[in-house]
Amino acid sequence: MPGREPSAPLESREPVRTGAQGIDPGHLMAQLLPMTRALADSYGLGQVTSAVVGAAGLASLGDALRAELPGALARELGVRTVVLAADAVTAYVGALGPRPGAVVAAGTGLIAIGTDLGRWRRADGWGHLLGDCGSGAWIGRAGLEAALRAFDGRDGGSAALRAGAEDRFGPLPELPGQLYPRADRPAVLASFAPCVADCAGAGDPVAAAILRAAARHLAESAAAVCPAEGEPLVALTGGLVRLGDPLLVPLAEELPRLLPQARQVPAEGDPLYGAVRVAGDLATGRLTLPGDEKLLSVVHIKRVQKKGY
Repeated sequence: MPGREPSAPLESREPVRTGAQGIDPGHLMAQLLPMTRALADSYGLGQVTSAVVGAAGLASLGDALRAELPGALARELGVRTVVLAADAVTAYVGALGPRPGAVVAAGTGLIAIGTDLGRWRRADGWGHLLGDCGSGAWIGRAGLEAALRAFDGRDGGSAALRAGAEDRFGPLPELPGQLYPRADRPAVLASFAPCVADCAGAGDPVAAAILRAAARHLAESAAAVCPAEGEPLVALTGGLVRLGDPLLVPLAEELPRLLPQARQVPAEGDPLYGAVRVAGDLATGRLTLPGDEKLLSVVHIKRVQKKGY
């Protein structure tokens, strides 16, 4: 609404369920509707005409969302246009806007996405068992492995990481029992990444080597998706930025080596800012980002009969 500052974001800390068809649109709607209605009421809006949804896992687990979410938003909120975007796309737009380049979105997991404004390219984002190389979960797992190597007396161990792991998780022989049964294993692994960064900053060579390897993985993912022509931009976004110099200094060394044509810039904003940016461009008819069946699609909805979801 003109003349008003954006409201504070509302959030739910309950993860949206996934099932045989991927992300559960019913569970997402159950969380989304109360927040959307509260925000609409706070602005005095009788109807929400457009919606931008940035969803983690949309590319790989989004079949049910693509099939059901636009219709559900139309029935419940009167929405007529829905943009379905992978969270990597909203991260890209938040970081760089509609400019050619590459963005590495790195937190618990990791995905790189790039565009020449003609098409999208993605790399990694395959989850903590198959990829997400250089992510928080990857760094944390490598740090815990080094801690266990020190506990065993094997080469490649780190006494500093062992002490950090024992301080956080307790006796190390009990660590597998704490970790393996949990559904949130990636987040638990990632919770140890700040300790790895702290040990690296304090001069521990094993921890420093883990962060250098992570930086190399980030740069490799950026290089895989970055346009080869022109002078593209490259940015890092996500929680991994908070690890600071132990990661960012080697990353600043790796990127020019692998991407001499690109210029590294700080991210302008986060994925939520990117979703708002897409919504603004959609409303003003300036949305020029390339469409992609899995990553970014605009759905125009004909009138449907309103009913409960």
